[in-house]
Amino acid sequence: MHKNVPTVRCAIYTRKSTEEGLDQDFNSLHAQRQAVEAYIVSQKHLGWILVPTQYDDGGFTGANLDRPALQQLLEDIDARRVDVIVVYKVDRLSRSLLDFARLVDRFDQHSVSFVSVTQQFNTTSSLGRLTLNILLSFAQFEREIIGERTRDKMSAARRKGKWVGGMPVLGYDIVAGGGRLIVNDKESRRVQDIFALFVRHRSLAAVVAELTRRRWKTKSWTSQNGTAHAGRDFANASLRRLLTNAIYTGKVEHRGAIYAGEQASIVEPSVWQEVNTELRAGRRTGTAATRVPQNALLAGLLSCKSCKRPMVPTYTAKPGRRYRYYVCKSARQHGWNSCPTKSVPASMIEDSVLDQLRTALRDSGTREQLNVPETLWQSFEQDHGTLVRALVKDVSYDGTTGAVSLNLTRSEDTHEN
Repeated sequence: MHKNVPTVRCAIYTRKSTEEGLDQDFNSLHAQRQAVEAYIVSQKHLGWILVPTQYDDGGFTGANLDRPALQQLLEDIDARRVDVIVVYKVDRLSRSLLDFARLVDRFDQHSVSFVSVTQQFNTTSSLGRLTLNILLSFAQFEREIIGERTRDKMSAARRKGKWVGGMPVLGYDIVAGGGRLIVNDKESRRVQDIFALFVRHRSLAAVVAELTRRRWKTKSWTSQNGTAHAGRDFANASLRRLLTNAIYTGKVEHRGAIYAGEQASIVEPSVWQEVNTELRAGRRTGTAATRVPQNALLAGLLSCKSCKRPMVPTYTAKPGRRYRYYVCKSARQHGWNSCPTKSVPASMIEDSVLDQLRTALRDSGTREQLNVPETLWQSFEQDHGTLVRALVKDVSYDGTTGAVSLNLTRSEDTHEN
């Protein structure tokens, strides 16, 4: 071996689908290993050496990757103990094109090459990489075909009104074995009450507040692998999903179309239609608060002192005017009565922050402590946003007292109005 040739650690992988003949003195695994060892010896001038570990899977199919020796090989690849995988034939590694593509991708992530002795397949050469790309193209085609078949099958099942899986919803349980929904009597009564609450209040926030008061939560369920998923407090988004779900009328929705379902209904269709008409009308009017992170001076800085949650910039629009304010996330998600702070007009709190910052920076000692250049201070009135973003660490608003607390970076002092 030439002194300048780097060492290339080679691992041999062999496989036989059946256990027949494995008890013989010289079986198929031995024959594969012998041929591959001879090939590795022929590449000695390239620095190839054989690793001592043997990766032999006798009596294992190539249709999947559930093979002990292969898994050990993959672990050694992850540990970077191998540089080249050598097999007698490509199908010894895998008979599945998808699995083969995944394996080669994993090899590539660890800079491991793959060589088939009896076929012109060697990813250490340009021709081998070209062959790999062709195989991967077919693998991608196969994946897309499988995806299309799966989507077509699920669409057909939806059109027949069948439950095709997913996270269960409040009011229904999945029968043992899956594939069908049955009504959960206790939960179904809660669902009916939730619809009735919305008909009465006509407000997501008001209903969320009432559900929070009652301590009602979303669906609790256990997955097939035994993982428990506890119910969560309702928020505007989760409540909207419940109220707009056609499954409660005994139907299923797929790609905008509604079909008759196999499950029993919980809510009268007329009630569901009334609620959804109201929700759609509310969305069209655009009266709901909308986030506007642009031009919001305190975006990402302001928090509610009462519930320790962020306050996000929003606005409501009326003909000819836009009213900006900051709203507590807790009040937004769990109802207006869940937080004493609720919201604050944007101009009021932004002016308070600017006044405190202006007062603090008038002192030359404070400016020096905060490393504020004189030119930046002189431009404060024209470009106060730059100083706010540079110096303000966080702002806390107490809705019960109206106090605004401002913390500056690199300073332990807190200024409060």
